[in-house]
Amino acid sequence: MIEYLIFALFAGLLFHGIHRKVIARVQGRPGPPIWQEILHTLKFSFKETWIPLTASRTLFVAVVLVAIGIWSASLFILLSGGSILLLFGVYLIHKIVEHGLGLSSGSPYGKFGAIRSVISAASELPLLATIGAIYFFTNSLMLSDIIAWQQVNGPLLIIAFPAAVAMYLVILSKLHYSPFAIIEAKEIVSGNMTEHFGAWRAGLEVAFAIKTYVLLYAFVLIFIGQLPFLVTLLVMLLILVSLSFVCAVSPMLSPYDTVTVQSLVTGAVVVYIIVLGVIMG
Repeated sequence: MIEYLIFALFAGLLFHGIHRKVIARVQGRPGPPIWQEILHTLKFSFKETWIPLTASRTLFVAVVLVAIGIWSASLFILLSGGSILLLFGVYLIHKIVEHGLGLSSGSPYGKFGAIRSVISAASELPLLATIGAIYFFTNSLMLSDIIAWQQVNGPLLIIAFPAAVAMYLVILSKLHYSPFAIIEAKEIVSGNMTEHFGAWRAGLEVAFAIKTYVLLYAFVLIFIGQLPFLVTLLVMLLILVSLSFVCAVSPMLSPYDTVTVQSLVTGAVVVYIIVLGVIMG
């Protein structure tokens, strides 16, 4: 397990670097090297680390450890073919982590980020619709059963395309520089991570790198199925590049616009499930 975790960490950091590079190229800039996020994480690891006087010391440290723990656990869920309900439960806990990050520091910028993390909980709505659509077709929420179902019936990406779009939107909402990344908008500095520096920031970079790897890997397993390892990585990279292109050409949405867009997508998937139920029922 530990070797998979280490690989997911470095692959996730590399994905973040590629993400920044693609955005820069689309916008006509050279951009940083693709290994820049790995260097950033190493840099933070050796910088001076402190806890602000205004911070809740326990919460300030705990949220970093929880973030690493939950996404490490989610990787194990994927590797063991466990329930995607547990996987998406981790996603919901991550919302609590985002909120706690902002509140723990006592910084006004962090608090604004925490408030926006509550608003951005609308990203959970497409996730719930995705779960409903997957269960409608496969009659199971176990990842191993979903993979086996696709081997017989074909990829869910084709059969349940609206559900795939909904999960694509969920992943997009978790990427840096996304039109939905309202908790880290420039007007609130670094948002909920403003006061986390040194080893604490390195820990967050580790957690978020694993998160990116897990979400991309989950998308491939759930909507395409089990592929050879190198092919899986290639497909994950292609999905990431497409997400980066969307980030490069899309402006940052206002908090309320993010809720509107994500609610409309959720409604569309719900209508899709109802129509399928009527036609196939």
